[in-house]
Amino acid sequence: MSTVNSFGAKQNLTVGGTDYQIFRLDTVPGHEKLPFGLKVLLENLLRTEDGANVTKAQIEALGSWNPTEEPNTEIQFSPARVVMQDFTGVPCIVDLATMREAVSALGGDPTKINPLAPAEMVIDHSVIADLFGQSDAFERNVEIEYERNGERYQFLRWGQTAFNDFKVVPPGTGIVHQVNIEHLARVTMTREVGGALQAYPDSCVGTDSHTTMVNGLGVLGWGVGGIEAEAAMLGQPVSMLIPKVVGFKLNGAIPAGVTATDVVLTITEMLRKQGVVGKFVEFYGPSVAQVPLANRATIGNMSPEFGSTAAVFPIDDVTLDYLRLTGRSEEQVALVEAYSKIQGLWHNADHEPVYSEYMELDLATVVPSIAGPKRPQDRIELSAAKSQFEHDLPVYAQPAELSTDELLATALTSPAPAAASKPTTVTLADGESFTIDHGAVAIAAITSCTNTSNPSVMMAAGLLARNASKLGLKAKPWVKTTLAPGSKVVTDYYDKAGLTESLEDLGFYLVGYGCTTCIGNSGPLLEEISAGVNQNDLAVTAVLSGNRNFEGRINPDVKMNYLASPPLVIAYALAGSMSFDFENDSLGDDLNGNPVFLKDIWPAAEEVQKVIDESIDTAMFDKQYSSVFEGDERWRSLPTPDGATFEWDDESTYVRRPPYFEGMTMETTPVSDIVGARVLAKLGDSVTTDHISPAGAIKADTPAGRYLTEHGVSRGNFNSYGSRRGNHEVMIRGTFANIRLRNQLLNDVEGGYTRDFTQEGGPQSFIYDASQNYQAAGTPLVIFGGKEYGSGSSRDWAAKGTSLLGVKAVITESFERIHRSNLIGMGVVPLQFPAGESAESLGLDGTEIVSIAGIEELNNGTTPKTVRVTAVPSEFSAPGKAVVEFDAVVRIDTPGEADYYRNGGILQYVLRSLVG
Repeated sequence: MSTVNSFGAKQNLTVGGTDYQIFRLDTVPGHEKLPFGLKVLLENLLRTEDGANVTKAQIEALGSWNPTEEPNTEIQFSPARVVMQDFTGVPCIVDLATMREAVSALGGDPTKINPLAPAEMVIDHSVIADLFGQSDAFERNVEIEYERNGERYQFLRWGQTAFNDFKVVPPGTGIVHQVNIEHLARVTMTREVGGALQAYPDSCVGTDSHTTMVNGLGVLGWGVGGIEAEAAMLGQPVSMLIPKVVGFKLNGAIPAGVTATDVVLTITEMLRKQGVVGKFVEFYGPSVAQVPLANRATIGNMSPEFGSTAAVFPIDDVTLDYLRLTGRSEEQVALVEAYSKIQGLWHNADHEPVYSEYMELDLATVVPSIAGPKRPQDRIELSAAKSQFEHDLPVYAQPAELSTDELLATALTSPAPAAASKPTTVTLADGESFTIDHGAVAIAAITSCTNTSNPSVMMAAGLLARNASKLGLKAKPWVKTTLAPGSKVVTDYYDKAGLTESLEDLGFYLVGYGCTTCIGNSGPLLEEISAGVNQNDLAVTAVLSGNRNFEGRINPDVKMNYLASPPLVIAYALAGSMSFDFENDSLGDDLNGNPVFLKDIWPAAEEVQKVIDESIDTAMFDKQYSSVFEGDERWRSLPTPDGATFEWDDESTYVRRPPYFEGMTMETTPVSDIVGARVLAKLGDSVTTDHISPAGAIKADTPAGRYLTEHGVSRGNFNSYGSRRGNHEVMIRGTFANIRLRNQLLNDVEGGYTRDFTQEGGPQSFIYDASQNYQAAGTPLVIFGGKEYGSGSSRDWAAKGTSLLGVKAVITESFERIHRSNLIGMGVVPLQFPAGESAESLGLDGTEIVSIAGIEELNNGTTPKTVRVTAVPSEFSAPGKAVVEFDAVVRIDTPGEADYYRNGGILQYVLRSLVG
């Protein structure tokens, strides 16, 4: 609660007969020139000013923001609420439950551990598309989901009752981002504080990096690791530097035949080239008012793909219309309008705020596009998709000593030799036989991550399916076709528009309401197809309407992954291959034997809009969200423990008490320099949190698989790493275990392996097994990395697993924002090589013994700018190798982060704060 009001900002606003206490931005000099996102931060500081954590000087610094200055002023941002999905949310609740026990052990009151900001979790990441292409696929997949995840769901049901201000949206309801924009987001929050009803901007942090989808609604929010989310729930502000803001001007209108997905992929490519990591992006200009809310949300969703912290649209009539459509009350809509206008948060196309950088896109220049085969920013114009695929194929179609990164880089300068065709005959159990080759589309998935909140692309997909079905076209028999919308409203409007039957005719049956394919829950390919792919080492492909297509993410049988709009997903299912030219190649013959091309079945934009107008109404949203927290009979009948503290089941392989607080005391232990460390892994550029964090299926012959087998879990019940995030024993064993990880300590080896220098000769070993040997010997560990280390989704286990493996420092060329912060939150120090230097340029190969001096300066209350790293050759190094010394940049960027590191992590800091 604010105890200081230095600017006299606290005033009243009356809307519809209700009085609200607000904090007026126009009391701060300079407010009028600030971009939208910084105005939200300014209000946040005014409302939480306490003279200690939030000071008058910070408010003045924000008011006098210099757009071109490098960020150097730390502020404390208190988000209005926290949103979670279940994969990353379960560990949050596990940790809160463990903190309750730790508080008791330290002599405190366990019920003090409660969310102090509203926290909402949507269970959307657990459903797997095991069954597909049949009418009961949804029901069966949900049944299997409950069978697999019963222990986790019972735990979450306990949390729903044990913690105040914590709500759970049960399985089979929708995806967190779509539920957020359709129901959870308030745009303007109200809350009783100190006896007054306050109104203030809605803002949120979420345990999924695509929390930014809510930016399309004028809600400032972004993804954080579960570690930061827990702290925010417990009342700890997010420590951040006042960011630079990139103004992105929109002109013109989207041409016919172009979708919101095409716009998003174009913007992603532009902003990734510009370099916007750590910055806010804001959209402005004459065409903003013409951008539908659904398109705004689609653009906001992709913010992590271009690297910005947020990608926000201001509030305007489009926002209000969407709030009305989705069933928000007229009182709420009136409050949003009145509050936004009085605070200068309303979009004024004639007023151009001051920005740090300026960019511009004429929407009329956008063309149909896809992105792939491994990164969302690698946009390909659809007209060039076939030739680009054939150019990239040799990298994936033949075993090579170089990594795919190196091969792709080489291919830019000297084309790779053409890949030899490998036609492979597959015969299914029902006797159907067909031939597949490199490029065969093995998965075509309309998946909920980015696009299913957007009726324009979903309806276009449905109409394209109708047109194709009428002509007698079918998806190819080797394509796994799945439909996983982001909310039940989508299937309601498909039913009303009469499009469900056409989608099902092409194999696109409902498989679940959840993330599915985009996070690797694509489910298995048919056994016969999987065998044909693996026995002949085919480079088959996936086409999905998601936002992530990193290597090894979508399905272990699929090497090349492409992002595309929902209608193009269906088009590729009809084509059956990435080696396909939609302008010149026929999708098949119609019932009269005439060839059918994509242009023949592509729906006109006017028809798409007409069907949307006729098929979507507020009643659909009212129906689906009136009892959204209650769940179905399965959820309501789960046996649920009660009590303030959780009764852990020692036999559980899903939910276990983590070791973070074992032996913890109220006094902190001084931080120390790192002496005699070994390199656990030496990694290249663009190592993502997907490479680091456990994700996807658990293989039997891995440390995690061995652990589950030893605990009596049959192979068929292993489930995914994501579903077992509440069990640290499984997760440690899966950290750095991605099948596409390339640890440069080894030659031409992919997977979670390293050299174990505790053993004679330094043999190849699983990373987990080597880590256990190092920890038994008391040897600290470090990681060497390249550029953009930790990019991708906000995964707390990428940091938790790193810490629990015994890693004390990660030294890279550059970090992604969330992962760097999470490492500090787990007591791991992030360091960067000197500017322009890398492990390679310094001559480091990972066989060295590494010591880091200067960390102890943190004990004096200051953060050193650099520390001295000394790498001494070991018995495993090449003869004559020299000692390497360099000054590494300390990436503890704020005093708040330094406090977390001194406490051994953010959770320990919060716990001491609450008990003390």
